[in-house]
Amino acid sequence: MPFPATNSQNAGKTSFNTGLYINGKFVEGSDKNTIVMNVINPATGKIIRKVAEATFKDVDVAVAAAHKAFKTTWGLNMGGAGRSRLLAKLAQFMEEHQLELTALEALDSGKSFTWVMDVDTTFAIDTICYYAGWADKIHGQVVEIIPWNFPKLMMSWKLGPALAPGNRIVMKPSESTPLPAIHMSKLIHDARFPPRTFNFLTGYGDIVGAAISSHMKIDKVAFTGSTLVGRKIMEVTAKSNLKDIMLEFGGKSRNITFNDADVDQVVSWAAHGI
Repeated sequence: MPFPATNSQNAGKTSFNTGLYINGKFVEGSDKNTIVMNVINPATGKIIRKVAEATFKDVDVAVAAAHKAFKTTWGLNMGGAGRSRLLAKLAQFMEEHQLELTALEALDSGKSFTWVMDVDTTFAIDTICYYAGWADKIHGQVVEIIPWNFPKLMMSWKLGPALAPGNRIVMKPSESTPLPAIHMSKLIHDARFPPRTFNFLTGYGDIVGAAISSHMKIDKVAFTGSTLVGRKIMEVTAKSNLKDIMLEFGGKSRNITFNDADVDQVVSWAAHGI
């Protein structure tokens, strides 16, 4: 589906599919539904786009695809040099499409275009470049499942470290702010990563997230989000196959202000910290 992304510095349009990305293709969800909660621009309240809704069935298909990639075209079947070249190509595509990624993130999250451009997307590109340089020096064969609960392009903190040693990924972003992550799926596709290496699901946490956490063929869950949800993930993973978990909880940008503080400085640095 086409999606117009405009900003004051580079007004224009970009088009990409907002379906699920499974088996190297963009597809509808198994129930062919879209998420009821529209993706909106928080700065204006206007609807940006509807996105596909994944279900338990789609999680099974994505996990099966990831396992097939590991056995055939990824993991031990591709050397570090090959993975490094692909990550470098991805970084190149991210740089070429940085304005689009920045506009999407700014519209999706309500952050300023300048901040996203100067910090978020620039850091994401640099991080991918870093792991491209180390892909031939580390090895691994663990499935990394990432239900991402905020859409920053800093996702490369997990994207690069997971792909570089040969892990395959099933990623779930926040259902309310998924657009930059969806566009990253397109760039990964265009960079010609082997099909099934990276799979992407948009859906609700209590459906897709729960299916991921309890899935017996998933070896690791990396989660960023609230402490409440993290506790549920820890419980479900323990009750299933005791998969490895990496939990990054809430608490970001909290501040303690004392009575003698300079209020102007407090406001300035609190805003900077966000």
